[in-house]
Amino acid sequence: MALTYHDIQAYAEDYTSSESTLLATINQETHAEVPGAQMLSGRLQGQVLATFSKMIRPTRILEIGTYTGYATLCLAEGLTENGILYTIDSDVHLTERVQQYFANSNKAQQIQYHLGKALDIIPQLLDTFDLVFIDADKRNYEDYYELALERLNPDGWIIIDNVLWKGKVLEARSSLLDRQTQTIVEFNNYVRDDERVVHVLFPIRDGLMVVRKK
Repeated sequence: MALTYHDIQAYAEDYTSSESTLLATINQETHAEVPGAQMLSGRLQGQVLATFSKMIRPTRILEIGTYTGYATLCLAEGLTENGILYTIDSDVHLTERVQQYFANSNKAQQIQYHLGKALDIIPQLLDTFDLVFIDADKRNYEDYYELALERLNPDGWIIIDNVLWKGKVLEARSSLLDRQTQTIVEFNNYVRDDERVVHVLFPIRDGLMVVRKK
């Protein structure tokens, strides 16, 4: 096929539902005002996350890595009436912005925003989870995954972002892999070999690994 990856992504977006006004605002303001805007989930991936959440209908969601809250609000769309979403981030510079976005959402009362290190905060949470989304520092992916799996309800789901790492994972046999890419390759291998779960890697945006606990 002569089509490029970006052609396919653009076509998929054309046939994906539009963002809400709030999500569009977060998208625009993040790209205009916040460093690292490529980390934003964006319209296509956001709708995928919302769709998963609506199918699962979770009572408890854990998100590791809030950034500016776009994915948070997408995931929150599927919460049950009494559901709670815990989201954790360590970037204090984004706190005021994120809190304002959440306050403008109809899910504001169902979102608990935690600042600090996820590896310290997760063990303090008393809940177990139906859905976990991991999109944080890659060096701790395996630790986040294990903590999430430990607190995951039977038949619960984990979604992990950035598992294609801009396509660099295709160079897995190269001796010149940078450390970040090597970390992602090792993590993907870890999940592939984990007999406690079933899993599928979706080539959406930068790659979503979707894992179900047996």
